[in-house]
This record gives sequence, structure tokens and C-alpha cells, in this order.
Amino acid sequence: MLRRIAVYLEMIKVAHTVFALPFALVGMFLAARETGAPYALPSARIVAWILVAMVGARSAAMGFNRLADAGIDARNPRTRDRAIPAGKVSRATAGVLVLFSALLLVLAAAMLNPLCLKLSPILLLLLFSYSYMKRFTRASHLVLGACLGAAPLAAWIAVTGGIDARILSICFAVMFWTAGFDVLYALQDIEFDRGAGLHSIPRHLGVGGSLRVARAFHLIMAALLLLGYHLFGLGPWYLAGLVLCFGVLAYEHSIVREDDLSRLDMAFFNLNGVVSIAYCLFTYLDLVLRGAP
Repeated sequence: MLRRIAVYLEMIKVAHTVFALPFALVGMFLAARETGAPYALPSARIVAWILVAMVGARSAAMGFNRLADAGIDARNPRTRDRAIPAGKVSRATAGVLVLFSALLLVLAAAMLNPLCLKLSPILLLLLFSYSYMKRFTRASHLVLGACLGAAPLAAWIAVTGGIDARILSICFAVMFWTAGFDVLYALQDIEFDRGAGLHSIPRHLGVGGSLRVARAFHLIMAALLLLGYHLFGLGPWYLAGLVLCFGVLAYEHSIVREDDLSRLDMAFFNLNGVVSIAYCLFTYLDLVLRGAP
């Protein structure tokens, strides 16, 4: 049973929750600060349902992606050992997991507020659409970014029941950050994508061009996070977190070079995990240590 659970967790890449969840928490903290909640935290009930919604959304999205890409994964030497092409999980079982996860997201949305419930089908459509984007457009990296970028907005709505344009600065920052590291990740599959007729920025621009695009995306992310600093009236702890995050991203780009892609895994997972966690931690410290503006 434990081995079976481990297979399911690996299939939906539960470890990659480190990318979206910290930014969802940032949206939650900022929204709670706006409502005057002590310690920039909403009620335990809201926190719990936000976490349930995140589990449902991520599991539904990754499970659907594995279903949609099962045939492609089976032909790609890098991915042929994934759960479905390797026969560890059946398509029917994966389908049940996707359905259950989607219903879990909808339930959590209903328990939060009416606007969350109304928007949950739109979120699911966005999450599911990503799986087909690389069949049609090299902008698939930005669509994935939009999926993760929805997390701060969703958390804001969960806490406040409404939408504030300021949170979009964080959402778009997450979108470009995600697109940047996804471009780097896609460097592993340039030749396969060309042979399979799939679209990606690396397939069309090659290694050098892709590295420049990834850097540009992360510079845009930096500018948007600085915009968030002004829009939300944040302070020195937030800026200290940005300095750390930008330093980690600069190091990430320094170790992935056109003539040396050997450290792609480190750049993709380890360093970007540091970025998301550090940004969340320092934003929260800024809100709590400085108090309400």
C-alpha cells in the first residue's frame, strides 16, 4: 500500500507543490492583512480549505497531464518510466484520481465563498488546457505559468471574496518566473520535440536563444515583484527577500550554459524551490514584523 501511494505521489509530482503553494500563501497573507486579521492570517477554517483546494487543483492538473501525455511519454526516453506508460497506474485509475481531485477543488471552493465556486470551473479549464498547448504553440510555457500564477489570485479571493487588481502584479510575476524555468526544463527535450512535432521555445530557438528568453522572463518577474512592493506598501524585509530571490535566480542562470546543461535538474527544482519558499517567508516576515500599514 505504501509503495502504491508513493507511485501516485510521484505521478502527480507532489514535491513540485513547492512551486505554487508558497505563492498561494503570499496571496493569502496579503489578503488577510487587508482584512485586518491578526498576524496576517485568516481563520483556521479558511486556511484549511485553501490547502484542500491547492491539493485538489494540483492533483487534478498533474493527473490530467499524465493522462493526456501518456502516449507521448511512452515514446520519450526521458519519460517512458512514468507511472502510466510504465504500467504502474492504469488510465482508468488515473482518470478516477483526476475526477476525485477536481471534485475536491470544487468542494473546497464552495466551502470558501460563492465567487470561488463560480470561478472553479474556469480554473479547471485553465489547468487542463495546458496539457495540450505544446501540440499547438510554443507559448505553452506561459500557459503553465498562468496555471501557477492563478494561485495568489485564488487565495486572495478565498480570503476576501473579491478581486483586487494589485494582486495581479504577483500573479504575473509567478507566470513569468514559471515560464522562465519551464523553458530551461524543456531544454532536455529539444530533439524529441522536433521529432514528435511538439512545440516549445527550445525547439524553435535552440539552446542559446532559449537561455536568453528565460533570462528575459525572470527579469520581467523581478520588475513585477518590485511593483508589488510599491502597490502593497511593503518594507525592508520584503526587499531583503527579493535580493535573496534575485541572487538565487542569477546563480541559476550562471550554472545553465549553452555548452553545459548538466545541472538543469538543480536549476529547475532545488533553486526555484528556494526562490518560492524564500519569497513567501520574507513577505510574511515583513507583514508581521512591521504590522499593518
